Amino acid sequence: MIVKTVVIAAHDTALAERFAAALTSAEHRAMVVTKYEALVERLVDTSDRIDLIILDLQLGTCKGPSLVQSIQKIERCPPVLIFSSSVTSNNEARQLTNLGIVGYVNEHCPTQQILPVLAPHLSPDSFNRRSNPRVTLGIPVSYAVGDSLSTATTLNLSKGGIAIRTMTPLELSSKLRIRFRLPGTKREIEADARVVWTDQRVGMGLQFERVDGADQVAVDRFLVRHFDSATA
Repeated sequence: MIVKTVVIAAHDTALAERFAAALTSAEHRAMVVTKYEALVERLVDTSDRIDLIILDLQLGTCKGPSLVQSIQKIERCPPVLIFSSSVTSNNEARQLTNLGIVGYVNEHCPTQQILPVLAPHLSPDSFNRRSNPRVTLGIPVSYAVGDSLSTATTLNLSKGGIAIRTMTPLELSSKLRIRFRLPGTKREIEADARVVWTDQRVGMGLQFERVDGADQVAVDRFLVRHFDSATA
C-alpha cells in the first residue's frame, strides 16, 4: 500500500480528528488544521508532499468557492474533496465543479465508512477524479467476467465510473460487464468497464469504457439531481 498524506481542514476539531483517526488506522498520514492560516502554512511547506485536502468551506473568513480558489493559487495544490454540508447553494456547487474539486464527502457518515468513501481518492490508479465528482451510493450491482457472475454493493458513482465494495477485487485492468439500477428509477444501467484501482480491504474502482448513450444521460441526470438536492 502507498501511504498518502491527507490534510483535514475543518473548523470542527472533533470532525477533523474523526477522519484523521480513520486514515491513520490504515497507516496513512493525517494532518488536522482548524484555521485557514494553518492550512496555507501546510500547503506552502515544500518539505511535506500532500496528496489530498478534505475541506470545510466554512473554515475561515474566506469561504465557499473563494476558499478553494485561494488555495489553488498555491503551487502544487493537491486535489480538494469537500465536506458536503459546507456547501450552501446550488450556485456554489456549480462553481466548485468548474474549479475542478474531486468530489464531496458526507461528514456525518459512520466512522467505519470513512475509509471506503475515501479509498477512490487515495488510490494512485483511480480514474480521473477532477472531471468526475462522485456521489456516495450503496446499491446492488452485478458484474460479469466471462461466464462468471458476481454481485456486490456500490461505494460511489461518478460520470466516469463506479466503485464496488468487495473483499475479492479483480486484478487491475480486468474487463467486465456491470449492471445496476439507479435509485428512484426502473432503468437498468449496463456498461463495459475496466478495473482501475483495487484495495482488498475496501473493493475496486471501475472506469466505464462503453456505455449506451441513454444510460450515460440517465447517470448524468441522477448526479445532477443529487448535487442539487444536497445543496438546496
